[in-house]
Amino acid sequence: MSDLFDVGGKVAVVTGGTSGIGRMIARGFAEAGATVYVSSRKADAVAETAAELGVTGIAADLSTEAECLRLASEVGGREQRVDVLVNNAGATWGAPLEDFPAAAWDKVLDLNVKSPFFLTRAFLPLLEAGATEDDPSRVINIGSIDGLRVPELPNYSYSASKAAVHQLTRVLARDLGPRRITVNAIAPGPFPSKMMRATLEAAGDEIAAESPLGRIGRPDDVIGASRFLASRAGSYVTGAVIPVDGGMWTTR
Repeated sequence: MSDLFDVGGKVAVVTGGTSGIGRMIARGFAEAGATVYVSSRKADAVAETAAELGVTGIAADLSTEAECLRLASEVGGREQRVDVLVNNAGATWGAPLEDFPAAAWDKVLDLNVKSPFFLTRAFLPLLEAGATEDDPSRVINIGSIDGLRVPELPNYSYSASKAAVHQLTRVLARDLGPRRITVNAIAPGPFPSKMMRATLEAAGDEIAAESPLGRIGRPDDVIGASRFLASRAGSYVTGAVIPVDGGMWTTR
C-alpha cells in the first residue's frame, strides 16, 4: 500500500502549466518524481517555470489544432510514452449579457473545449504506448464548479465551456476505456490564481465564507486530487467529475 499514490517515473504533460492550478499540479508531479512537461503560449513564462520547477517547457498556443499537434509531436520526439495528460489551459471572459461579445465565445470555447479534444486525440499514440490493464494512462481535464452550478458572475462562455468539458470527459471515458486510458475531470472551486486574483482581492472573505470549510483552495488540495487520479489509487476511476471546492457546490 505504500506506493498507492506514487507517480514517480511517470511522464506527465500539463497544459497551462505556468500559472495557477496548472502550475500547482505540475509542481506536485515534479516533486513526486514524475517527468513533467508544461506548456503555455508565453515563451518567457514557460522558460521561467521550467527553471523554477525543474521541468521541461514547450511554448504553444493551444487554441489551434495545429499547435496541439505540434506539442504532441515535440513531446513524442523526446518520450516514448505519456502516462498523464492534464488538459488545464483555459481562458475566461466576463461581461454583462447586453455587452457580451462574439469574440468571448470564440476565444473561450476554442481553448477550453476544442483544445482538450484535439490534445487528447493528438496524444493518443503516446498515451496508448505505456498503458496497461493494471496501470492505464490518464487524461485529467480541468473543469470548474461554474460548469456544475449557475455562477454568480456573468461569465457565460466560461461556465458553458466548463459544462461542456465535463460532458466531453464522460464521452471520452467511454470511448478510451477499452484502449486502457481513463478520462476524468477535476472541477475546482476558487483557488489563488491569476484568473481569480481580482475576484479574490475584491471579495475573498465572502467567497471563502460560502464553503462549509470556510476557506478557498490551497495548492495541496488540487495536487492531492490530481495525484489520486494519476496514481494506482485512481486506476479504476473513469468518467468522474470531482469537485474540489470545499463543498461550495454540493451544499448550496
